[in-house]
Amino acid sequence: MSNLLVTGSKGQLGLELESLENDFQNHTFFFTDKSNLDITNFEAVSTFISTNKITDIINCAAYTNVDKAEDEPVLANEINHLAVENLAKIAKEYCLKLIHISTDYVFDGTSKIPYVETSETNPQNNYGSSKLKGEQALLSVNPSNSAIIRTSWLYSNFGNNFVKTILRLSEEKESISVVSDQIGSPTNAHNLAKAILQIIPFLKNDGVQIYHYANAGECSWFQFAEEVVKLSKNTCKITPTSSSEFNSKAKRPNFSLLNTNKMQRAFELKISHWKVSLKKCVEKINK
Repeated sequence: MSNLLVTGSKGQLGLELESLENDFQNHTFFFTDKSNLDITNFEAVSTFISTNKITDIINCAAYTNVDKAEDEPVLANEINHLAVENLAKIAKEYCLKLIHISTDYVFDGTSKIPYVETSETNPQNNYGSSKLKGEQALLSVNPSNSAIIRTSWLYSNFGNNFVKTILRLSEEKESISVVSDQIGSPTNAHNLAKAILQIIPFLKNDGVQIYHYANAGECSWFQFAEEVVKLSKNTCKITPTSSSEFNSKAKRPNFSLLNTNKMQRAFELKISHWKVSLKKCVEKINK
């Protein structure tokens, strides 16, 4: 039996982990968010860990508004970097397992093949930079039995995300323009949450290991949106546009496909194709 702290519990991944609580009764879960645990406060986290005899941490807390991070780099850095450093030091002090969630946006998108865990990082925006600094802080402190899991294009039937936005807009509009020159893989947060809970008992490594997790296959945001509309049976037309025409504040990587072979081999995981996982999520949303 373990006492498992989930930070950022009101986000997509945190809520998916909560939905799985009854399926993983070997854990006693402690779900927290910024309202009841400030992970930027070292003493507050240390006290919480000690009081509740926490044995494992899943850090889902993150500043994830990519465009807004261009205007709020200090806040993004506090949550995505400094708070991670706190958790790393506490994990080392109390000999806890720590899983930290990171992002494909640590890469610059110039690769032609899927990124592996050892690929060179080169973030192109403040969000990606703050997430990379969080990774580097965790690697520097290097608590045993810990893991960084990079994921991409996360969506869920919880919270606000691309899938829900497209579903809503496709009911309101006759056509939607979506960028077609950014390639990656959508990841169903439910799949990721289940994978995390499955691997925690098997995390036994010196220091920190990096893993990639995303649903299988690849697509552009345009193709992703097309599939969402097709599953919704709405008649809205999806039209392709370029990143330059979309004119967002933060630069995104044009190619951020993640190679997940390491995680699949290490934990004998089977990862669903993104279309299969998307269908299940849309069905859940429409129930």
